[in-house]
Amino acid sequence: MWNQIYDPFGNATLSTIAAAVPVVMLLALIASGKVQAHLAALVALVVALLVAIFLFTMPAGLAVRAAVLGAAIGLFPIGWIILNVIFLYRLTVQKGWFQILQQSIGGITPDRRLQLLLIAFAFGAFFEGASGFGTPVAVTGAILIGLGFSPLAASGLSLIANTAPVAYGALGTPIAGLASVTGFDPYVLGAMVGRQLPFFSVIVPFWLIAAFAGWRGMVQIWPAILVCGVTFAIPQFLISNYINPWIVDIGAAIICMACLVAFLRVWQPRQVWSSPALRTADASAGTMPPPPAPVTATRDQVIWAWVPWIILSIVVAIWGTGWFKAYVNPIATWNYPVEGLHNLVQKVPPVSSPPVREGAVFAFTWLSFTGSGILIAAIISGFVMGFSPMALIRAYGQTIWVVRKSLITIMAMLAIGTLTRFSGIDATLGLAFAGTGLLYPFFGTLLGWLGVALTGSDTASNVLFGNLQKVTATQLGLSPILMAAANSSGGVMGKMIDAQSIVVASTATNWFGHEGSILRFVFWHSIVLACLVGGFVMLQAYVHPFSAMVIQ
Repeated sequence: MWNQIYDPFGNATLSTIAAAVPVVMLLALIASGKVQAHLAALVALVVALLVAIFLFTMPAGLAVRAAVLGAAIGLFPIGWIILNVIFLYRLTVQKGWFQILQQSIGGITPDRRLQLLLIAFAFGAFFEGASGFGTPVAVTGAILIGLGFSPLAASGLSLIANTAPVAYGALGTPIAGLASVTGFDPYVLGAMVGRQLPFFSVIVPFWLIAAFAGWRGMVQIWPAILVCGVTFAIPQFLISNYINPWIVDIGAAIICMACLVAFLRVWQPRQVWSSPALRTADASAGTMPPPPAPVTATRDQVIWAWVPWIILSIVVAIWGTGWFKAYVNPIATWNYPVEGLHNLVQKVPPVSSPPVREGAVFAFTWLSFTGSGILIAAIISGFVMGFSPMALIRAYGQTIWVVRKSLITIMAMLAIGTLTRFSGIDATLGLAFAGTGLLYPFFGTLLGWLGVALTGSDTASNVLFGNLQKVTATQLGLSPILMAAANSSGGVMGKMIDAQSIVVASTATNWFGHEGSILRFVFWHSIVLACLVGGFVMLQAYVHPFSAMVIQ
């Protein structure tokens, strides 16, 4: 048994600096643009191992096993999702169905700003709610690049849009994770998050269009943006507070898409924004693909072009339900306790009181993995499109080769995240935030942001810091439910800068090796939006009437 050590130097400042070294190096290498993402991740993993072993005194055997466990989790389920989404996308491109899909979307509106609202925000929110874990960025990024957006625009704007829905992603998995470590009712936590995020569900569409077209370009379509934001935010609040936290994103996204499409049938901007170029585009934006050649498609062809994505939506919605998992997991689950790591690391006060042992079990729920559902949807769609079994096998092999570096990167990222959790490095960073006293509502929210930036998952961030938020809030006389929810709400803004999401975006847009450009584009958007969420939580903590929203 090894007890985690949170202040190895006996000096909180020095210990915090040491704990920050791996993640700072990772982001710096990626942002430099001089090191490919998979190499940057591997270098940062080596550094994280050295810090954990030599500075935080973690036994080398435990550290290596934690990294291997993280790499396995990176491949299954996360890399498994990306591989199969890209497989489906490449099948639709090969048959020409994706081009027809693009034309059908363009038929709703030729305005690029409105296309962003429909695809990046509303359509992406649906996939976030149904499956999460990178699926929305992969799908919307691929659609946008096909519509002629530059690789930077398609990647960066998909990441910015995929924020407000994240706290309820994958059928409420982040809320379930938060409830599991805090002991609070998930319905109560979901309701509290639903009293924070709807404000930002209105702001994010405005922010998205301003990032693309500038202030003036945003103002020109403000009625459509308002319809988009409000018709997502209101259902998000109502469903989370009066129904349940599991179907929030799916319900809100469907209502938002329906209302936005209906509104666009009676309203169009005076000036159509036909250019897909970023307002701030420069050499780093990548070469924009030529716009797709006009396709004269019949109504039946348009309907068939949507069929693969409809199949995908239905399958991932089924795969995300509790009843499906409860049915298949008992017969399709292989649990592998990691010998030499499982229950041999102990969290101790002040992070966990009483001390808690860290379990290390790799649950290979191979059939209920979202990626398995996506693969089944892709195979069904492939047969619908007329592929032979051998053609599907060849296409799958080609897809593996295309995404090989991305899979290596994701495995290395999760290895770092898992290692920092078992070594206590993440808790050291968390304790630094927890020591901010009166300003804790602000910095506690940023702790959630940091957790997602480190782990790539709002669920993982909630599991990582949820109990710390509860303990610290209770000690400071704040509502522990408020701060637990703030961890999840603040975390959504970290989603756009976590390396895993950036790699997914670069893979979906075929812009390999330019992850640094994507990170530089979204970084300040992420920080500013996270600070706005932190400011709002401060108001809820201390200022009436915002404090009346807080569930005690």
